[in-house]
Amino acid sequence: MSQDQQGQSSDWQGDLLRNLRNLTGELDELAGKQEAEADKPAEPADAVPPRAAAPAPEPAPYRPAPLRPLPTPVTTEIELPEELLKGKPLSGDSAAKRTSRSLRRLVGSSATREVEDATRVAQALQQPLTTGRQIVVTSIRGGAGKTTVTALLGRTYAHYRQDPVLMLEADAALGTLPARLGATKVRWTTADLARIIEPSMQLTDVVGYLVQLPERGGWLLPGSQGRVGSRLELDEYRSVMVALRRYFGITVVDSETLPSELARTALVAAQARVLVTPATAEGVTSTRAVLEWMASLGRPQLMAKTVVVLAASSPHMTLDVAAASGHLQLDGVKVLTLPYDRHLAAGGPIRTELLGQATREAATELAADVLSRAMSRRSTR
Repeated sequence: MSQDQQGQSSDWQGDLLRNLRNLTGELDELAGKQEAEADKPAEPADAVPPRAAAPAPEPAPYRPAPLRPLPTPVTTEIELPEELLKGKPLSGDSAAKRTSRSLRRLVGSSATREVEDATRVAQALQQPLTTGRQIVVTSIRGGAGKTTVTALLGRTYAHYRQDPVLMLEADAALGTLPARLGATKVRWTTADLARIIEPSMQLTDVVGYLVQLPERGGWLLPGSQGRVGSRLELDEYRSVMVALRRYFGITVVDSETLPSELARTALVAAQARVLVTPATAEGVTSTRAVLEWMASLGRPQLMAKTVVVLAASSPHMTLDVAAASGHLQLDGVKVLTLPYDRHLAAGGPIRTELLGQATREAATELAADVLSRAMSRRSTR
């Protein structure tokens, strides 16, 4: 190799070594700058000033759930077309029966016995009450006489007692209690009052929604205004019964017929109950089934505070009353009879002065017995 070629080769190698040393230095310098940059605190890009936080949205104002509108009932007249009535209202007893009873009083000691019985019954009807008593009247089917018995009980309590007496109609399906009690107009119903009554109300406020019956006959709360389709819900019935208990000494309820849910609930919740059945073999058999259902509930007081009324719808009753009573007397149940009465059978308003003597005696005896059972804390056997 010539001397010139050796010089060019050494220059090429030297240039390569210098370039490598220069590259290494640049890499070290670049790495040092990157470390220095990493140690500096971070700055926001482009020095954008921080944005103010958006204000929190204001909470929506409290809006209570919309209330059901208060009822605005219209006064309804209770009319019994005169063309449907023939002649004057009949007396419960015929003239011959009234004359016979008068003669017996003159020649016997029946007058003294009647006075003793009347005194005993009056004392039972006037016994003091510590809290309101609620008595439910129901039946196994329509037409058995439960509304008539309700009216008789209510009028009897109102006649003998000084504390307020209420008759409440819980049968909204065209019930006839207002007509039987002689009311001429109805306005507020049981369902209406359930949406209005408040604990702060006084008796004077409550009676403004009731019908005052004539001749100290007590107060009436109708179940309907004579319209088809009226209903009384179970919750409405419960709220009204709880609220009214502190205002009235006695409340007599004309309930729906069994086996509706409302009738079963009312039957169990009352302090005393009356089952009205036709004085027929079919009526006794059906009522026996109801009593057996009540006995299956396992509440002895339920049976001991129950009275069954055999209502006669004909003057010629073929039912053996003694046998029927024995068939129905389960676990302390009392069985009484409401005799046939011409005045009651004719329908329309019940006028106490036109009731037969046996009917008046049966009604007061029934009212006294039911109230005593409602007041008793022990089994009445």
